[in-house]
Amino acid sequence: MQVEVERRDKVALLRFSNPPVNTQSVAGVGVIADAFAALVADPAVAAIVVSGGPRIFSAGAQITEFDGDPSKIDANRAMIEAFEASAKPVVAAINGVCMGGGLELALACHYRVAAETARIGLTEVTLGVLPGGGGTQRLPRLIGAKAGLELMLGGRVLNGIQARAAGVVDDVVAGNAEAAALALAELVPTVRRTGEMPVPADLDEALAVAKPRGLAQRRIVGCVAAIATHDFARGLRVEADLFSELLGSEESRGLRHAFFGRRIAARVPGLEGVKPAKIGHVAVIGGGLMGTGIALALLNSGLEVTLVEPRAEALDKARATITGTILRDVEKGRIEADVADARVAALTGAREIVAAAEADLLIEAVFEDMEVKRQVFEAMERVARPHAILASNTSTLDLDAIAGFTASPERVVGLHFFSPANVMKLLEVVRGARTAPETLATAMAFGRAIGKSPVAVGVCDGFVGNRMFEEYLRQAWFLLEEGALPAQLDGALKRWGMAMGPVAVMDLAGQDIGWSIRKRRAAEQPDRPYSRIPDLVCELGRFGQKTGAGFYRYPDGRTAEPDPEIDALILAESARLGIERREISDAEIVERCIYALINEGAKILGEGIAHRAVDTDVVYLDGYGFPGERGGPMYFADRVGLPSVLERIEQFAAGLQGWAWKPAPLLVELARSGRNFASLDAANHGKE
Repeated sequence: MQVEVERRDKVALLRFSNPPVNTQSVAGVGVIADAFAALVADPAVAAIVVSGGPRIFSAGAQITEFDGDPSKIDANRAMIEAFEASAKPVVAAINGVCMGGGLELALACHYRVAAETARIGLTEVTLGVLPGGGGTQRLPRLIGAKAGLELMLGGRVLNGIQARAAGVVDDVVAGNAEAAALALAELVPTVRRTGEMPVPADLDEALAVAKPRGLAQRRIVGCVAAIATHDFARGLRVEADLFSELLGSEESRGLRHAFFGRRIAARVPGLEGVKPAKIGHVAVIGGGLMGTGIALALLNSGLEVTLVEPRAEALDKARATITGTILRDVEKGRIEADVADARVAALTGAREIVAAAEADLLIEAVFEDMEVKRQVFEAMERVARPHAILASNTSTLDLDAIAGFTASPERVVGLHFFSPANVMKLLEVVRGARTAPETLATAMAFGRAIGKSPVAVGVCDGFVGNRMFEEYLRQAWFLLEEGALPAQLDGALKRWGMAMGPVAVMDLAGQDIGWSIRKRRAAEQPDRPYSRIPDLVCELGRFGQKTGAGFYRYPDGRTAEPDPEIDALILAESARLGIERREISDAEIVERCIYALINEGAKILGEGIAHRAVDTDVVYLDGYGFPGERGGPMYFADRVGLPSVLERIEQFAAGLQGWAWKPAPLLVELARSGRNFASLDAANHGKE
């Protein structure tokens, strides 16, 4: 941590720096506190401006430093309280990120000035903890209990303009906030301590309507409720105690693993020092559902987009969908009208692929058929500039075969977006056998630039996500044959934490998509049969929400209702197979589906398709609705214990359809040697 002090007559500017995000390390807190104390004691100083510099204020405390010892945060708390206790006015100059402990520090200052582009929030709930530096006591006093709870429970991040409107900051400026903060400090305003503000008038009402979900949210509400005692110091003690409780909770451990896992997954071993190319103009080939979503995601990231779709009607539909979605964002207050205008203007529609000639990146998003891919890639290579990247959005097909359609496979990469592409965070970046390091580095940087969670994966059928999902679904369908029904299956996995159950997921995605994949794989893998149940549903023309019926009925087009006709179909199939249906517990449903993910994930890791176990976790957290508090399939397996997971898999292997449960060699090796998946990440790639 570096601290600089500049004197402006009677005003002192204290600027701290701890790249890359100005985290408040334990050692750094001491440096800031000492410098601040010296300024408070200096009779020549009348007011103090605190800044993290022109780019960032602070991303908060380094939570990994006190992971095993919550008392280490006491130094942060002492520093924050010293800022508020100062008899000299203290003004925070907020540029860039000001989150978590960074905002708690700013809240302890007597005034706050922010840049319009600042990003301000108490986001601790996303890590399964709560603001531990007085945030739960100061923010509600400053802006009201209801508004404060909404920000903390949702982990919402405000820009400077929104923060001013909410009352979090006192002023907002278009440029660097330091100059405006210095101008305010030169007036030597009166000291105004947030902790001394009265109990918010809406406290009782806010607590009555709060609907916390999960342990961290419940504890945040508990902290805010402590404000009712009118004893600020007592409220801080409640906050500190509950923070320590959460820090050791399974929920927080899982969410922190997910948070740091995304950072690890974004860095690919072997690409150190490889400089990515700049991507400014992207061509999307194919104006269907996926192509439209990809184009929208790119426009929302400020890129110039050419959407190529030879069918006039489909192109018009795609443009209308994109424009309509952007305008709805204006109506909902997510973006300003001028931003929407710029995004719409950045879109060019074309029916001929020659329109993609100037793009830095061309993304194929056409039907999942190898012959169709061949035609598109040959056309892309004909028109693309020599150094443009050629990408495929294929979800299951062989990327090396696709790259073989070109004379330059080194510039071919897979960019597997997940639907809806403008919403889903995951981006599988598929590295082919001949993909150049520069191509991969550019693709990963591109993923981060458009706000995705990019994960580098190798080539195999289904890559990481869909290959694992295939085994998850295989068990789901077998469970239906053996005694479960769709509502129980989905309910058990949702209660466990999955965003949706497998039946509902496929109804949403389209049962015909899975049907098409199963037909191909049935021919390629005749030794790995599937249940016929989903095919029987498809044969009835029931493809899910888009047809008004799949496994469930959808009277209003969205809300699933169990259908006795499908239940009867399932029972009939069990009878045809000679399976005596039995009562299946929710616990068995969860174990079979989740352990199938783990076992296949271990095979993928052992084959080198995924670089690290944490990469697989990120794929499932950001692409398949795996519960963040459980950290991902491989992390969850470590928490259960690999010997226990292996024992259960071996029990399943001895039962019905046991052929599907051959334990992954890597899982066996780790379980029997007393190691876990995390040990591989730590040994091979360092500890984050």
